[in-house]
Amino acid sequence: MTKVRDFLGPYRLSRLIRMGSTCQVWEGIETDSGHRYALKVLRPDFRENKQEVSYLKSEFAIAKDMDHPNVIHMHDLMLQGSSPFLVLELFSELNMKQALRRGPDCIAFMLEKILAQATEGLYHMHSKGYVHCDLKPDNFLVSREGETKLIDFTISRKIKKGFAKLISRKTKNIQGTRSYMAPEQIRGQVLDERTDIYSLGCVFFETVTGKLPFTGESPNDLLHKHLSANIPSPLVYNENVTPEFSAIIKSMMEKRPEDRPETAWELLKTLRVTRIYKKQPRIPETSIFDDFPTSGRIMKQQ
Repeated sequence: MTKVRDFLGPYRLSRLIRMGSTCQVWEGIETDSGHRYALKVLRPDFRENKQEVSYLKSEFAIAKDMDHPNVIHMHDLMLQGSSPFLVLELFSELNMKQALRRGPDCIAFMLEKILAQATEGLYHMHSKGYVHCDLKPDNFLVSREGETKLIDFTISRKIKKGFAKLISRKTKNIQGTRSYMAPEQIRGQVLDERTDIYSLGCVFFETVTGKLPFTGESPNDLLHKHLSANIPSPLVYNENVTPEFSAIIKSMMEKRPEDRPETAWELLKTLRVTRIYKKQPRIPETSIFDDFPTSGRIMKQQ
């Protein structure tokens, strides 16, 4: 008997890329054109969840007008049928967190390119008027060549300016990932570009050390350290990091937003003239992408 293949609208499901807490990411092939896309699909137990459907709508509304090589391209939102889903550019499935599980040395040889592109993607998002709110290694895809793309705009929000910022009140709906949250995010205060810069500083720290900047005995202990603990130095864990790059991380992770780089563009200009390592790391003999045979293939839509 011939097996009936699964379809979502005009897309044939080819393979499961990743399973999340509320969504699955599939590779889908458009039947008419044969083009391949990534489909972010709500899991069966969340398909009737109005909050999760609203997250998909919000993510599409935020990302649909972004056009930058370091931001994942959003093609469509499909609400017809039983499974709401987003249609995205199909890029490397390997995210930065997966790479770092092998240790920071596996991407050290191309880290300057990765971090510069991560910052460029973030700057583009900020230029469109949005703060990401959940920057972490999981939300950067990395290819075999070091091409890097920012993903997942589920909890992103509009940057408030001027009078709207002045009259904003604290929120009790605190969202984000504890290991990367800026102090003002933890306190429920107004967020802006500098909030993301703090989180990106935590990401930078992890990429050169393989460790989180702060850990805690409990979730509250972890948050308290983001609020009041001294900023750790990556030099403690990696002597090959230059003092100049360590200073960049420190400036990004300052407790007060006004003490951090004002914009991602300002940060990017500093990165371009700063060496990360004293001695340039060698290319590893075995690649982290060997276990991800399609990860290095960038699928470009015609």
